[in-house]
Amino acid sequence: MTGEKLKGAEIVVEELKHEGVEVAFGIPGGVLLDLYDVLYQDDALRHILMRHEQCAAHAADGYARVSGKAGVCIATSGPGATNLVTGLTNANMDSSPVVALTGQVPTAAIGSNAFQEASTFTITMPVTKHNFLVTRTEDLPKIIHNAFHIATTGRKGVVLIDLPKDVLATRVHVELHPKETFASYKPKIKPNPIQVKKAVEALVNAERPLILAGGGVISSEATEELRYLAEFLGAPVVTTLMGKGSIPENHPFSLGMAGMHGRLYANRAICECDALLAVGTRFSDRLTGWQLDQFAPEATLIHVDVDAAEINKNIQVDIPIVGDAKLALQELIKWLEKKRATDMGSNVWVQRIKAMHSACEACIRDVQREGASLSNMIIKELSRILDDEVIITTEVGQCQMFAAHYYLTKKPRTFISSGGLGTMGFGFPAAIGAKVAAPDKRVVDLAGDGSFLMTCHDLATCVENDIPVVVCIFHNCYLGMVRQWQELFFDKKYSGTRLGTTPDFVKLAEAFGCYGERVEKPGELKDALDHAFESGKPAVIDMIVGQEDKILPMIPPGGSVIGMIGTEQCKLI
Repeated sequence: MTGEKLKGAEIVVEELKHEGVEVAFGIPGGVLLDLYDVLYQDDALRHILMRHEQCAAHAADGYARVSGKAGVCIATSGPGATNLVTGLTNANMDSSPVVALTGQVPTAAIGSNAFQEASTFTITMPVTKHNFLVTRTEDLPKIIHNAFHIATTGRKGVVLIDLPKDVLATRVHVELHPKETFASYKPKIKPNPIQVKKAVEALVNAERPLILAGGGVISSEATEELRYLAEFLGAPVVTTLMGKGSIPENHPFSLGMAGMHGRLYANRAICECDALLAVGTRFSDRLTGWQLDQFAPEATLIHVDVDAAEINKNIQVDIPIVGDAKLALQELIKWLEKKRATDMGSNVWVQRIKAMHSACEACIRDVQREGASLSNMIIKELSRILDDEVIITTEVGQCQMFAAHYYLTKKPRTFISSGGLGTMGFGFPAAIGAKVAAPDKRVVDLAGDGSFLMTCHDLATCVENDIPVVVCIFHNCYLGMVRQWQELFFDKKYSGTRLGTTPDFVKLAEAFGCYGERVEKPGELKDALDHAFESGKPAVIDMIVGQEDKILPMIPPGGSVIGMIGTEQCKLI
């Protein structure tokens, strides 16, 4: 036991520091005053005051995705905690490690409908990996240690700790920095060798192998193993949205993102392959389409995932492998090298893939042809201007899919987007967290005007805390993706999607003390970005795009990876 008694709030801060936490994103409230009093006196842990709790959760999420460490967010009881829910759901669906600390009314008042009371524990239970309601100050060290252990191991996710006011205020003798973890929590990360050998046999015997890389490849730091395996097998790689960056998208075996708004060639490869190795993906409907019998119809399906619950949940597979993506790929490589010591890539399938890759590059390169949309051209210009180290975050909708399709990502943890939940307003606060995690890197948020208006108030956070992110707004005065669906599938009945009057985003930026500039032609973008970066301030670039711009090709509602529409511009071979 420690010599002197410590307040619960002091214990919390000491344990956070011991877990390696350097920054937390939050907003205080009455029940958290003891905690914030300790934070005031301890400058080893930086607190960034956000302007909305949802943004605090998204910032912690962005921080986690870029750093690989757990992000931390803080909110007070009642509305503070409930405002976190969207951000926590977003992070958990995308397997992002976040630890949320929420204030709670005193333990004696729980259940009495006290002022600013909400049952945070039960509200968040469906959207977190695990959560705790702390009722004894003595339990804080073990709970905090276990929260970080759970959030950052196995399938990473969100853990919430609900902290009643009296738990934070009470002084106790306590042993800090416990090492023990829950005996019942033992995530399986080592793959079964029998299943690995089965997968090896399937891959060796395949004539048209294909690798599908999801976010789990990036989360487990397995990108080098993925690239080596692809080259050794002669297998192309397609990715999910979350897997973007797991292989350089200019690599000759990269066919880019598959799925609803993916590349035609990526989806065509899924249809043609005879063995599909899916790593760190959950086969979401946005990837597979709704006609599951047409997803990789000729392939032996091998599924590697650290979460056993994802195996056979959406797609029935032939060879399941439960385990960490990096360990699984290492084992596959080891056994494949024993099977064949020479490169396996000189075959007809490899030539087919390289030709498809070249055609895909030509499609992207020719995006500035006559009749191309401004949005396409802007993304192509951004991909040309920005270097490989720039971190891109995106909002949700057309801006997101234009970026996923046309922006070439070369490195992992440099493309940050909301996948499973599809949360509008995510990109800007995620950019804040990304910039805090990587202060020496440039961070650019690609935003729709509708999305940015949901969270633009946190420009104040950027100015106050010297976080110079750049927001590039696709300004079309519409909720663009919904409008696109209404145009294509609802007879152009644009119900509730026209934003009408939008702010002068340049003046809005300047009102917050940021840099602002408007761009009306793609050729003006480089100078605008240069001015934004050189300003040293948070910046907003207002990019005027066409109201009728559409992100194509796409899988129509109820369709399959075979039946993409809008493929006329693709030079399929």
